[in-house]
Amino acid sequence: MAGVGRGLRLGPAPGRGTALALAALLAGSSLTGGALAAAGGAAGPESGDPVLRGAYLTAAAGCAACHSDPKRKDQPFAGGAALKTPFGNFYAPNITPDPEHGIGRWSDAQFLAALRRGRAPDGGHYYPAFPYTSYAGLRDRDALDIKAYLATIAPVARPNRRHQVSFPFNLRFLLGIWKALFFEPGRFAAEPARGAAWNRGAYLVRHLGHCGECHTARNLLGARDAARELAGNLNGPDGKKVANITPHPKDGLGGWRAGDIAYYLKTGFLPDGDFVGGAMVEVIESTTSKLTDSDRAAISVYLLSLPPTPGP
Repeated sequence: MAGVGRGLRLGPAPGRGTALALAALLAGSSLTGGALAAAGGAAGPESGDPVLRGAYLTAAAGCAACHSDPKRKDQPFAGGAALKTPFGNFYAPNITPDPEHGIGRWSDAQFLAALRRGRAPDGGHYYPAFPYTSYAGLRDRDALDIKAYLATIAPVARPNRRHQVSFPFNLRFLLGIWKALFFEPGRFAAEPARGAAWNRGAYLVRHLGHCGECHTARNLLGARDAARELAGNLNGPDGKKVANITPHPKDGLGGWRAGDIAYYLKTGFLPDGDFVGGAMVEVIESTTSKLTDSDRAAISVYLLSLPPTPGP
């Protein structure tokens, strides 16, 4: 949800004509997903087909946005463009089922270890640019259905790019120390007193959608500031500002209703009639517009329940 705070967008908003065109595009992308579902079965979180369900969860997790190079649209999931950070440039790897360069030989246990513990098949540590710190909370079924879907996409024999990280951050063994300091793996635990919608929203925001990875400020070692969860980030991806999405009345979602948030996640339209700009256009097009109405509503319920925290 980057770019939704008042006066805080990741780049200039499009003009009204462009906004309407983008809204039509987003609506079309959602309808296309629905048409495909009608052809092959019911897609969505309640689907009984692991592949169809995995396709929905893969979209909800935003995998394509990082693992697909926008300059190589013919090779989805074959490796992403650079993610620029204060520690260097990171490149999302190939997650197609190619046996040499992708995840074609990965076992279920290896896939779960990557998502839950940030561990590569060879036992090495992944950098937290891969949001395993959020994915650690995923349920087994969700994680393995994502794997089932990825196994059906076209394999691409494209080598992974090496990260461009300066000393001492290029020493991977130091990530073990970082994890000991800042990472505590654990599955999502529902809070029955909160209700089904709140718990679904919490799961989507905290884990599957990993919203806090961008919307939460980080310390000097790159760990999220838990006391300012979702309150905005002045140094988000590629060094750009990311908005406060707590219900703070000044610079957050304090003036938004649940319906405003859900409609924004579906179309990109802000309550004042303007259209979101910057990186959030891609997030809405590839991720939140593809969610079910009930999942967008659940996200709204959860976000509006958070403590209203002032932005940085």
